[in-house]
Amino acid sequence: MTPPQQTVLPQQSTPTRLPQDRLPEDRRHMIRRRWLTAVIIVLLVGIPAGYLVISAGQSRDSGRDKERESSAAGLQDNWPSLMKRRVFEIPIPPGAWGVAYYETSNWKTSRLYVQFTTTAGGLDAFLAESGTARSALTQGRVTVGERDADIAGWTFTPGVTWAGAVVTREEPRPRTDITVDLTDPAFPRVYAVSTTSP
Repeated sequence: MTPPQQTVLPQQSTPTRLPQDRLPEDRRHMIRRRWLTAVIIVLLVGIPAGYLVISAGQSRDSGRDKERESSAAGLQDNWPSLMKRRVFEIPIPPGAWGVAYYETSNWKTSRLYVQFTTTAGGLDAFLAESGTARSALTQGRVTVGERDADIAGWTFTPGVTWAGAVVTREEPRPRTDITVDLTDPAFPRVYAVSTTSP
């Protein structure tokens, strides 16, 4: 007796579903997808926009500070920034007091006016770092011009022990006019105008 033959049916593959045939999205998934899309859009647009607003505000505030500083009339009772001291090569000695400064700028020249009181040693250090020495100070000489004195509000009256020197450097480095009140040699008062051409 021959065994009954089994008929093998060809295996049917499940039909591939085309994207347009996908099941309809239920409401919960649709809300979640839309919410996620909205969050991504807010992050992609909102973060750069927020950064631009903050950056513009900081830039505007910085510009206002500079404008306020440059429009301030006369000397400001404060130390000029370290960057200004480096650019204009005015090495105010540590421990100096009565420090005040004023900066002017136009298309042709920039000037930094500085005054301070220091010790005899502080004066020597200032002169050395400026590229000169006490021996270069000429007794009775006021090197700050009348125009610069008027701008800074300085008055170099007779009867004061004045001494002055001019530090000239190779361009584009600044030139510095230094006038010192040596009435009290232990505590000299320094007046300096540093001029540079951008």
